[in-house]
Amino acid sequence: MEQDNLLRQLLLLGIGTTALVVDKVREVGDEWVQNGRLHPEQATALINDLVVRLAQNGTWEAQARRQMREILRELGLANQTEVDELRGRLDRLERQVRDLENRLWN
Repeated sequence: MEQDNLLRQLLLLGIGTTALVVDKVREVGDEWVQNGRLHPEQATALINDLVVRLAQNGTWEAQARRQMREILRELGLANQTEVDELRGRLDRLERQVRDLENRLWN
């Protein structure tokens, strides 16, 4: 249950980061329009093009994944490889305990 909440928070963080980037790009576009560097239509086209390119290249997705991995690392949570390694070690230890128990009872 706690992991579901953590994953939900991480997802919202990724969405929030994406929204923040889009907002900042729009702010810059609006500023350029106000300064006369771009026409409003050009700014809209530029922003839309940038958003499409970033989405196509997976830049936002990759960045969100990196952020999630970093957050999980900071929280001290194990990644899948570490969990798999621990499961293997646990299996070996359980086997050793069973073997020792069998020796004691025989």
